[in-house]
Amino acid sequence: MQHKAIKTTIKPPFSLLKAVRKTHKWLMLFLGIQFVIWSVTGAYMVFFNIDYIHGDTLIKNQQVNLDDVDVNFSIKELYRLYPEAKELELSSFLAKPVYRFKLDDDNVLLDANTGKLLSPIAKNTALAVAQQEYTGDGHIYSVLLITENPPFELRSSALPAWQISFDDFASPILYVSATSGKIVGKRHEFWRLFDWIFRFHVMDYQDSEVDNTLLFTFAFFGIFAGLSGVILVYYRVLNKSSR
Repeated sequence: MQHKAIKTTIKPPFSLLKAVRKTHKWLMLFLGIQFVIWSVTGAYMVFFNIDYIHGDTLIKNQQVNLDDVDVNFSIKELYRLYPEAKELELSSFLAKPVYRFKLDDDNVLLDANTGKLLSPIAKNTALAVAQQEYTGDGHIYSVLLITENPPFELRSSALPAWQISFDDFASPILYVSATSGKIVGKRHEFWRLFDWIFRFHVMDYQDSEVDNTLLFTFAFFGIFAGLSGVILVYYRVLNKSSR
């Protein structure tokens, strides 16, 4: 009588080291590209001074102290002509006192000496503002009034605005509000690059909206990848006998 040999498969014992090594490998394969993106974009954002990126160094941002005794057109007269005025402020505009206020959602610029309406400001006035505020040595080579469809670097609430471009390092542009006469935007190439880099850093890959679910998922698995790496360090450095 012949007996058939019975093959038995012995399941190898569970190895934490192998499981962790495999988990770490696949997690890093999945997360690695985004980790590199985080590192490169983070380095760029840390390297450049944020005030420079914001364009604060492009303008003088001069502060002038004014008092209502310096003006000939009183606030009382202003409210008589514009009873619905709100957010009223007395400030300086091209070395002369002005009132800035809102009527509904519109900005209004008024000469504080004569009561003359200054807004919307003309092209030559916008040029004078830009030349007075700009700190660089470049010359103006382009002036454009934007009333709709603003570029991505200018918020739509700032319209209408004059776009004034300078032929200087990093192609700086100043945006002057056509209604308030204020600088409402200061942009250059390093800001534009920073904007794109920031989008990659926060995983904003579509519609200019941060995908919190995607960001959370990568961060969550990133924690596991880090923990598995710590365990591997333990086995490779502190517990060499178990390798």
